[in-house]
Amino acid sequence: MYKKSVKLSPYQLLILIFFVFIMIGTCLLKLPLSTTEYISWIDALFTATSAATVTGLIVVDTPAVFTTFGEVVILSLIQLGGLGIMSFAVLIYMMLGKKISLKDRIIVQQALNQTSIGGIIKLVKYLFIFSLTIELIGMMLLAFKWVPEYGWGTGLYYSLFHSVSAFNNAGFALWSDSLMGYVGDPLVNTVITTLFIIGGIGFTVLIDVWQTKKLKKFSLHSKLMIIGTVVLNVVAMLLVFVLEFHNPNTLASLSTLSDKLWAAYFQGVVTRTAGFNTIDIAAIDESTAFLMVILMFIGAGSASTGGGIKLTTFLVIVFGVLSFLKGKKDVVISNRSISNEIVFRALAISSISLFFVLLAVFILTISEDAPFLVSLFEVVSAFGTVGMSMGLTYSLTLVGKIIIIFIMFLGNIGPLTLVYSLSKPRVSKIKYPKEDLLTG
Repeated sequence: MYKKSVKLSPYQLLILIFFVFIMIGTCLLKLPLSTTEYISWIDALFTATSAATVTGLIVVDTPAVFTTFGEVVILSLIQLGGLGIMSFAVLIYMMLGKKISLKDRIIVQQALNQTSIGGIIKLVKYLFIFSLTIELIGMMLLAFKWVPEYGWGTGLYYSLFHSVSAFNNAGFALWSDSLMGYVGDPLVNTVITTLFIIGGIGFTVLIDVWQTKKLKKFSLHSKLMIIGTVVLNVVAMLLVFVLEFHNPNTLASLSTLSDKLWAAYFQGVVTRTAGFNTIDIAAIDESTAFLMVILMFIGAGSASTGGGIKLTTFLVIVFGVLSFLKGKKDVVISNRSISNEIVFRALAISSISLFFVLLAVFILTISEDAPFLVSLFEVVSAFGTVGMSMGLTYSLTLVGKIIIIFIMFLGNIGPLTLVYSLSKPRVSKIKYPKEDLLTG
């Protein structure tokens, strides 16, 4: 899987492998066989990065510019990127009967954002079983809608493409307006949202649910992800419904209350890094856009196909603040104490992520002719590997495209992976005298 003579850390190897994977995808998308018209190298790189990082932002119209071969390349990048390059490598090694080394296990651990290497190979096996099974079920359900509309060949292809894209939280669609044509369709709304919610909740949670089956016996991580996801999705749906109800360009233009509710539900939950849309995102009110920015920054769950700082990271910070306000020395969640290492890690992830997001927004305000909120929306969408856009993506300058490509890459590998690849964190055994510092 790598040459032993090359002395790279697991973090550096992970980034290198992912970078090479994106470059291969770029070359494949640049082939004349992949497109119906000429596209530049930067546009091919942008599309490959967007697919590999399961983001969904596009600088060219996917169904109009790419041939079926090009779409299959994009679909392959989504599948490989969503489940992880190293996970596929481990699977191939296991099929060939080769031993998985400790360093390989560590790389997979970092790729799947796990805290230990124990049971990592078993997790990879479950990951593939769950993923392929769920994608197949999603394809079969969507076929009930699209086979009658497009025939067996096209209908099954559309069903497969959108099932894989949804489960991996990619947001790529084979219609120029995404899923706006199915804004009130119960089947499409239910299947697509269920797929990306399951994909975004995290594989460790899915395995815990499969093996335990009782909420009381779930791990703390699983409880937080399930309860947090339900609460955030319900709140987001209600807020989108209220904020957009009188907007003539979004919900107000829909004829029935049912369509309005479906649209509010879809846009409320899709911000958890999925990237599809059933209404015009460029037409939403500023209040809704800012709400979506917050939700996109929070993102999905660890070891999932989604991005963002992760829901559990956000909750650790929230509970940490509450513990401080209550005068408690320890962060306690559901009668479980959270170690200071986890709290510091959550703060580090959030702070580093916020730094890169603000830096990228600052650069876009210089390079792009767009309002601040639009630039902020675009950057956070890229960082959260969401893929929704308020219309800026198509008009990005070369500088803007490079910035968004980097942010998509960062959002997929994680800010700590990037920082650790550039430094060698060491545990210091030296302790210094304490001194108070004025804050606040």
